Amino acid sequence: MNALFFWMISIAFGFAAWQQLAWVPATPGAVAPMQAFSSAMIEAAKASVTLALGLVGVMALFLGLMKVAEAGGLLRIIARLLRPLMVRLFPDVPPAHPAMGAMVMNLSANALGLGNAATPFGIRAMQELDRINPHPGTASNAMVLFLAINTSSVTLLPTGVIALRAAAGSQDPAGIVATTLFATLCSTLAAVLAAKAYGRFFPLPAAGETRAAAPGEGEALPAEAGESCRPWVSWLALGGLVALVPLAVVFGRIVGPWVVPVLALALLAFGQVRGVRVYEVFVEGARAGFEVAVKIIPYLVAILVAVAMFRASGAMDLIVGGLGRFTALVGLPAEALPMALLRPLSGSGAYGVMAAVIEDPAIGPDSYVGYLVSTLQGSTETTFYVLAVYFGAVQVRRVRHALAAGLTADLVGVAAAVAACSYLYGGP
Repeated sequence: MNALFFWMISIAFGFAAWQQLAWVPATPGAVAPMQAFSSAMIEAAKASVTLALGLVGVMALFLGLMKVAEAGGLLRIIARLLRPLMVRLFPDVPPAHPAMGAMVMNLSANALGLGNAATPFGIRAMQELDRINPHPGTASNAMVLFLAINTSSVTLLPTGVIALRAAAGSQDPAGIVATTLFATLCSTLAAVLAAKAYGRFFPLPAAGETRAAAPGEGEALPAEAGESCRPWVSWLALGGLVALVPLAVVFGRIVGPWVVPVLALALLAFGQVRGVRVYEVFVEGARAGFEVAVKIIPYLVAILVAVAMFRASGAMDLIVGGLGRFTALVGLPAEALPMALLRPLSGSGAYGVMAAVIEDPAIGPDSYVGYLVSTLQGSTETTFYVLAVYFGAVQVRRVRHALAAGLTADLVGVAAAVAACSYLYGGP
């Protein structure tokens, strides 16, 4: 991240400086390139803090609910249900550790397109993974794999994108469910394989650099920690989750507004039935959410300012112009290329590109390009934002191969989206 951060800013500055030196005002009062570049830096810094403050309430809410669920034992129940799959993916994490339940809740929220709910659960998972990380400040293998799966955006139902397509007048707003599911499965598989394979090139610190075990770490787990449901029960539960997708597609507009309120009530009711003092426990979890939101501000400022500088300098436009002629030959038109390039860098930028494309009368939401940009938005994640937020929450500075694994998943996701849309919607 150190090298990437430096070179993004250096290249952006070089482009802006070159434009400034060659600039001739076309009209009186025209804004100079370097002035626009400086304004973009300042606005991005302000926006990053605003974004972090906007997360405070959401994180406090969902981390409070998460704390109630944990106190009632729900996370342990879910972890036991999915243990056959999670143990294979995360062999370094004890089966009954709270990190397992938090990761399951995060992946479930992502699968249903509930990005606001997924982030607090993901941060809680990173905090729990950090508790068993013997190398403070360095990402463990479990952290890298979890981040890679998050950046590949496990999405069964892209509810937000479907809603935007419907608002743009699409005759088939849910037509991207199949393409999104295919692309996200491919990108997730690539994320898992890349995280496992790249680890050998990014070794952990030597054994002598590990920290001393904290109280309770390394102790034998209770007998029930190793228990799990029968494998057929776990696979039946996963099958049931997948079976909900067609129902959600048919009744999505009716069910969508109910999801978050029902989730909140269900978690609080579960805690109440299990004898949890729900108000006190909720406040305790919410307080932790506030503290985490403040911690991630410097990381967001660094990443979002670098991305804004790269875009404002014109470097992004130059890359798009140069590559567009070649990517069009493999099913990625120039109109969709900015979406593919921006998605790992800027969630708001990519969202704006998608909205502009599908609302363009010359393109529309039901054209090949409309389906493609919608699929890209629903099946990939803002890699740099996820790394900044999640690793920033636990003060991890050495991300090891997390970025490489995330970008590999992004690349595979784009290729899979192009293949799926070309097959179903005829290509450009």
